[in-house]
Formats: sequence, C-alpha cells, structure tokens
Amino acid sequence: MITSLLVANRGEIARRIFRTCRTLGIATVAVYADPDADARHTREADTAVRLPGTAPADTYLRADLLIRAALDAGADAVHPGYGFLSENAEFARAVQDAGLLWVGPPPAAIAAMGSKTAAKRLMAAAGVPVLTVGAEPTEADLPLLVKAAAGGGGRGMRVVRTLAELPGALAAARAEAAAAFGDDEVFCEPYLPTGRHLEVQLLADAHGTVWAVGDRDCSLQRRHQKVIEEAPAPGLDPDLRTRLHTAATAAARAIGYRGAGTAEFLLAPDGRLAFLEMNTRLQVEHPVTEAVTGLDLVALQLAVAEGEKLPAAAPPTDGCAIEARLYAEDPARDWQPATGTVHLLEVPGVDVEFGTHPAPAGLRLDAGIGDSTGTGGEDRITVHYDPMIAKLVAWAPTRRAAARRLADALARTRLHGPATNRELLVRALRHPAFLDGAVHTAFLTEHADQLLGQDAKSAPLAALAAALADAAARRTGAVPSGWRNLPSQPQHKRYRTADGAELDVRYRLTRDGLLAEDHPDVQLLGSTPESVDLAVGPLRRRYRIARYGDRVHVDGPTEHHALTVLDRFPDPAAQVAPGTLLAPMPGTVVRIAAEPGQQVTAGQPLLWLEAMKMEHQVTAPADGTLAELPVTVGRQVETGAVLAVVTAS
Repeated sequence: MITSLLVANRGEIARRIFRTCRTLGIATVAVYADPDADARHTREADTAVRLPGTAPADTYLRADLLIRAALDAGADAVHPGYGFLSENAEFARAVQDAGLLWVGPPPAAIAAMGSKTAAKRLMAAAGVPVLTVGAEPTEADLPLLVKAAAGGGGRGMRVVRTLAELPGALAAARAEAAAAFGDDEVFCEPYLPTGRHLEVQLLADAHGTVWAVGDRDCSLQRRHQKVIEEAPAPGLDPDLRTRLHTAATAAARAIGYRGAGTAEFLLAPDGRLAFLEMNTRLQVEHPVTEAVTGLDLVALQLAVAEGEKLPAAAPPTDGCAIEARLYAEDPARDWQPATGTVHLLEVPGVDVEFGTHPAPAGLRLDAGIGDSTGTGGEDRITVHYDPMIAKLVAWAPTRRAAARRLADALARTRLHGPATNRELLVRALRHPAFLDGAVHTAFLTEHADQLLGQDAKSAPLAALAAALADAAARRTGAVPSGWRNLPSQPQHKRYRTADGAELDVRYRLTRDGLLAEDHPDVQLLGSTPESVDLAVGPLRRRYRIARYGDRVHVDGPTEHHALTVLDRFPDPAAQVAPGTLLAPMPGTVVRIAAEPGQQVTAGQPLLWLEAMKMEHQVTAPADGTLAELPVTVGRQVETGAVLAVVTAS
C-alpha cells in the first residue's frame, strides 16, 4: 500500500497528482529546481526536496537525484507525471531497482513504444493500421512529415513538400532531436495536412483487463502541439468508433500494458485510420476524459500500481467536455513563447480546482500557478520550462453547450502578465466551423485571418480608460488630476498595444465633464485607480484596470488589452539601427547557418534559439549583407540582446 508518493515532476501535473493523494490519504513529496523554489507544487507538498540547479538536464531529468530524493524523504512510490522522464524505461527500472513502487507501465512496455519506428513495426505485426513510406521517398509520397523517432511535443518535426527540401529537413530534424532527446534517429511518414488527431484513453491492470476509456479529438494544434482537446471525439460513426477502440486495445495488449496510457491515431479525410504513437503515461488532456466519465485517472493509476483489479468494463461517457490550454505565447508572432510574471489569474465560475467531474455546465481549472480566485501571490513563466499557464475545462450535456461555456469563461478570465493565446482560444471555440465539428490539424492555419490579432477598434477606448484610471490614481483631494478652471492644453498619454500599434490619448477634465479629443460622444461616469465607467453613446461600459510597472491591463466588457506606457518624448538613443535582430526571449543559440560578410536574402535562416522546449528560427529581415553576428553556438542570451545585423544591399 502506498503511504507516501514522490511526484518526479513540477507545476500543474504535480499539483494535480497531489490533489488525488490528499483525497486518498497519501503523503506527498515534491522535487524542485532552483527556479521552482517558491512554486505552488513546492509549497503544497508535505515534503519538498531541492534539486540543485536550473536547467532540466541538471534537475528534473536526473534519475539519480529523483530516486535519492524519494529515498531521503521516505517515499515508497514514484509517479512520473508527464514529460521529463515519464516515458523513460531506464528511469522506471531504476525506481524499481531502488525498492520503490513505479506508478506507471512496465519498463518493457515503455521501451517497446519508446521509438516510433519500432513501435510502428510492432503495431503492424499486431494488426493495428499504420502509416508508412518507403526507404526512398518519391514524388508520389509527398507531402512528407519528418519526425524524431524518440520525439514528442512537436520537436524534431518538419513538413516536406518537395524532394529537394528533404535533405535539409532531415538534417534539421536530426539536430533538434539529438539536442532534445539525445537520439538523432528520424523517419518519414505521409503528411496529412487536414487529418484529424484522435486518441483513446487506455487503462489496464495486471489481471488482463484493458479499458478503452472513451476517445478524444485533439486536432486543434500549433507547431504540432495540442491547444484544444475534447471528449468524446465529435462526428464519429459507431463503426469508426469501434475500429478506433479495438485498435487501441490491441496496441495495449500487444505490449502487455499496465496502467494509464493513450493510443494516438490519425484519421485521413477519406476515412483511413492509422496508428501514430502510444504515450505510456498520463496525458495533458486527461481531464476531459475524467469529466465525461466521472473517473479519477490518477487514483486508478495508483490502484493499478498497488495490484488492484479493474471492473470488467469502463464506465460509459456522459455529455461533452472541452479543454483549452492557456499558453504564454503570441499567436500573431508565429506562436512566440513569452516569459514574465503572472500577476493575476482569475477565472469566474470555476467549480473546482483539479476536480474529477465538474457539476453540470461546470468548469475545472488545472494550473501550475495561481488558483481559481486569483489570490495567493504571483508566479513566473520562465525560459526553462513549457510556457503553459493553465488548462480550463468545461463540461455540458452537449458539445455546443460545452464550447459556449468554455469560450465565455475564457472571455471573462482576468489574466495579467505575459502575452497569451486566450483571445485565439475564444475565437476558435466560437468559430462556426468548430461548432459544426469541422476540425482538423490545419484548423488554426486555415482560419488564421479570423483567429489572430487584437480587437483594434476597442483599443483606443481601453487606452482612454487606462489614462483616466491613472488620473484618478494621481487625484489629490476632490480635484482630479488634469482638471483646470480655465481652458488649457489637454492631458496626454501614449500607449503601445500588444500588436505594436501606438495610441495617443488626449483629454480634458472640465467642469462640464470629460472632453476626449478622439471620442466626442464619450462621457465619464466615474473613475478610480482600479475601474472606469464610460458612457459611449447609449451604452455604458465598465473597465477594470491594473498597472504593473509600465504595463497596464485593461479588462473591458468583452475584450482585454495589455498596454505598455510610453514616454511622451522617446529617447532617440534607445532606437536600434535598421536590420538589427534582437533576441525575442532569453535562450541559447543552438545553431548558426550564416557567416559575417555573407550575402543573405529575406527570410533566410541565420540562427536558431532554443527556449521553453522549442527551437526558434531567426531569419534575415531583408536582402543584404550579414554585417554582424556577435553570438556563437552555446551562448546564452537575454531578451533584447543583439543576435545579428543585416545591412541592406
């Protein structure tokens, strides 16, 4: 019987597992790297063990340190969560060799699925349909997807549309795979740009029972990584659903699986179903399955690890659940990850945090930071880890009701900090094609024009509200800042929107009220440093304002704006020369593809930065000469560091 459990992970999944442990009466042990010394999972565990260092390779990926932490803390079992060493067979064996209980599948099953190429051969032998390409791809095989055999999370993947691109794509994928997984093996498979990504939640015990616990659709992706997931998968006819579940259980039985896992498949537009991979761990999107079944998958993982027998059949599903992943990233800038402090995460209407089955039309929040009420201090998104902030899940009797509930909850969420994908998620969930079930892996790209960007029309009013809140903060006595008994020059504030647009706000506060130069029909009904009420014609609009240094977050009735306060008179010395490429985030230079003095063309790759579990390509902004390249491979750079200078030809 498990009495104390170490979770060899961090953030949201560690907190999720701790939640179940508290319910079951199991003591919890956290591990933490130095950047996580004050993280939520560190504080919430009964015991926390430091892993000295910063980089994952020195901390969460050190099997020896994790096992030593479990032994020192008196834990008798280890749960790997997801990511890091969760699918590492050697780690699983080492845990067992240390006399600890491994909460996961047998090491042999992990090893069998550890290489995608070996897994495909094994699945084909078991009668599970797979996608294949010959050893020498031809024009008939195009387009192709180059994938890392040991990969995951979209890393080591390249789309190839012409055979001429193949050698470069193979080299790039090998380099990224070697850096990410320590294994440079790659392979090719047919690329289906509008296929659907389907998966089956599996649960198996040591007594021969294998459950197919419903299915999920995870087709809405960016960079081959999931963004919105739902259960059950919409629009599957009974025959296809049966084929999907049968193939998944066959995959589990073929490798003697035990515990929780997920079989992933690609559904082609013509109805072909093909095995992609098997994740031998709990998935990020497991909450949607819990929401429609009422199961606690973590509790079942623990029960199976203790040798308990599952009932003969999995419970039926009820209703629909949709999960949206909130990421610190900017979708309009090629999904560029963002770092910084999350000052506030407030999700109105959340019924339970890390619960198992939300109430009807309920919401569930799984987060590594903050909590459902927005209290409890601040957290940071750092360059060291994945930029996911939280997962929000909505359950309802029907799919459309769940989508509406989730979109409304996201729209009402107050999230102050780095740039996020929140607006894109809301628009995607409300998009007619999504509501009709027309989902596929290219959905976000296909509908980019409707999903990306800020609401430019509402930004000027948000900036005016920010300026009036600032005036209220500087109010002395009963006299508002900027008020004059005689006509005078207007008050002037400058802001920059998240899209980079600059806004000038000019207004006067007179005895007759607000006079805003660009908004003659706007009346000020009331203002404090935290809120501003405006009448815009016949409409009354309330804004909530929060300022953190030079950043102002304005939450309007239906929109949100993050504004940067600009100096009224910019310092010319702060400008950079044309053609200067600055680091968009802290990171490490991992590859360089050009030399100083070389002629380059617009869009040509110059170097790659690795940050937040992804590689980011830095390209030439225009045709010209690479005049400066002040970085080398392996160098760590901070945000704003000069990476290269290209002078126009």
